[in-house]
Amino acid sequence: MAQLEVDGIHTAYGLSQVLFGVSIKVEAGQIVSMIGRNGVGKTTTMRSIIGLTPPRQGKITFEGQDITGWPAHKVARLGIGFVPEERRIFPELSVWENLDIARRPAPAGTEEWNEERVFGLFPDLRDIQQRAGGVLSGGQQQMLTIARCLMGNPRLILLDEPSEGLAPKVVEDLREQVKMLKETGISLLMAEQNLGFVLYLSDYCHIMEKGEIKYSGTPADLRANQEILDQYLTL
Repeated sequence: MAQLEVDGIHTAYGLSQVLFGVSIKVEAGQIVSMIGRNGVGKTTTMRSIIGLTPPRQGKITFEGQDITGWPAHKVARLGIGFVPEERRIFPELSVWENLDIARRPAPAGTEEWNEERVFGLFPDLRDIQQRAGGVLSGGQQQMLTIARCLMGNPRLILLDEPSEGLAPKVVEDLREQVKMLKETGISLLMAEQNLGFVLYLSDYCHIMEKGEIKYSGTPADLRANQEILDQYLTL
């Protein structure tokens, strides 16, 4: 059984339907990516899973439990974290306060994520922990958003457009940090437009277009299929 199973979900905002039968599986310890242009349904898929925009049809299962339509706070307590594209840090709180406010105990028998552990993954945050979140650079805010998510001790993280708007050197550093995060055993479902970022990190990839999954395969499969790359990912 996969850790996360999204089975044929249909999701809409009012009368506007966005997802049409999306199915995705994430095995424990994997990074699975959704790739596609803006507006194809990647974020809506994540919002459907975390409970912010529940699907109208289909089923979502996490570690064998049906969580379809659960409210977001209940999904988070079960062990799914969400790193939104907008980051949504608290700008008037310090880095340390942003981390502290998200603190939740780790499940019994697992290693806890605390300040020292997240500073080990994101050492730049240690030196600025008393700085207000609102004055941080884009890269620092992205690190803080992921670190804040980790303070809740999730087993699966939904990571939405992590490289969006970041400088190339920051993207390179973040790519290595996400790789190290995977090595701790956390699973990730990632939405991303940066193909290089996706191919470097992912175990499996899904290409989305108009609310549907049009192609699924390994990074090696995708690299070898120029026709698919040209059709769905070339601007």
